[in-house]
Amino acid sequence: MAMIRAVVIAIIFYAIFQPVFAFSETLADLEMHPVSTFNSSMGSAVEKDPGFHKQPRPLISEFSMAQAEPAGEETPEDMLRDPFAERDQVTREEAPDTIADPLEPLNRAFFVFNDKFYFWLLKPMATGYKAVVPERARVGVRDFFYNLAFPIRFANCVFQGKGDGAFLELGRFLVNTFFGAAGFIDVATASGAFKKYDEDLGQTFGHYDVGPGIFINWPIFGPSSVRDTVGIVGDAFLNPISILIDPSKYTISLNAFALVNNTSLRLGDYEDLKRAALDPYVAVRDAYYQNRKSKIKE
Repeated sequence: MAMIRAVVIAIIFYAIFQPVFAFSETLADLEMHPVSTFNSSMGSAVEKDPGFHKQPRPLISEFSMAQAEPAGEETPEDMLRDPFAERDQVTREEAPDTIADPLEPLNRAFFVFNDKFYFWLLKPMATGYKAVVPERARVGVRDFFYNLAFPIRFANCVFQGKGDGAFLELGRFLVNTFFGAAGFIDVATASGAFKKYDEDLGQTFGHYDVGPGIFINWPIFGPSSVRDTVGIVGDAFLNPISILIDPSKYTISLNAFALVNNTSLRLGDYEDLKRAALDPYVAVRDAYYQNRKSKIKE
């Protein structure tokens, strides 16, 4: 029994003091390794230069002075300094560039509505339409509506002082209208001589440094902002569909037809974005914001 008791005491003693031994060895390594490295470098230097021992050794004196120099006393300013101010400054500088979203709960509710609207109504209609109408015809319909909205792009090029853009948009409209079957064939793009200027009133506001305001996710219409919502309303007064066609039910029907047609050419894009995003709502919001920023900078 005495032997067993002695073994148990030895095990307990080792278990308690073994971490202390290991920690002491680590400290010894940290203290000895720089010294041995420095001594080895000194030895090699002496071998290469016999007069090395006569040269001053500022590294040693500076190191010793730094070690011997007492730490300075804290001033009242140091005592009052916010210890987290520098961290908060870095956080602010690294904050992601995004749009304000104080209406997020409401916007998320509308996002869910739009998601159901897409999968339950818009996508089935666009898929059936795609199965019946050839792609060349659907592209022609898209180009026709794009050509018809020429006044919006032309006027906003003028508002932004983009004379070249206004001239090219006018040329695109005339070429596609008279040589492209009223715009069903995009002859201007095929020629390579007419650059597109997709300008709208929201971009015009942004061009003059009007901020986007807050994010708004409208039912059916999708992501927008205060600035771009006002721009959409203003552009409606330049849209020939709104001006020339009356009553409003025909305007709504034509816009719905254009929406189904354009969706049939982009089936799968929304699904890919949704699958790749951890939070589809945030992904759509940020993609919209970044896209609008890039268009304003063009």
